[in-house]
Amino acid sequence: MSKATVLYNDECPICSFEIEHYRRLCSKRDINIEFEKISLGGKVLQASRLTTEDAKKRLHLLTADGKLLVGVEAFLALWTEMPGYRVLGRLISTPGIYHLASLLYDRALAPALFWWDSYRRKS
Repeated sequence: MSKATVLYNDECPICSFEIEHYRRLCSKRDINIEFEKISLGGKVLQASRLTTEDAKKRLHLLTADGKLLVGVEAFLALWTEMPGYRVLGRLISTPGIYHLASLLYDRALAPALFWWDSYRRKS
């Protein structure tokens, strides 16, 4: 694999909106990152050995060297490559802020988005 690939929940409107923003920025700036929809069951989903449901619970990024990053770590790897987000990435990487961001994402934001998307699709 020659580039990082983001695995995201394309069935979640909020996730898709955010990722589309990143995709446009990468396209404009010629940033070498791929974006893979979970619903298509592509190479990152298969390589990660995640179930579709587990993959939908967090953002995942497979690095060019094959390392799977999850949650805040995935966002940080993505932001490092993107002008305008590098400063945010450095801020979030700060000890203390990193732990707070991870806790907030893992315990509140990601579960709430997963629940909302699941509920929305059942309705």
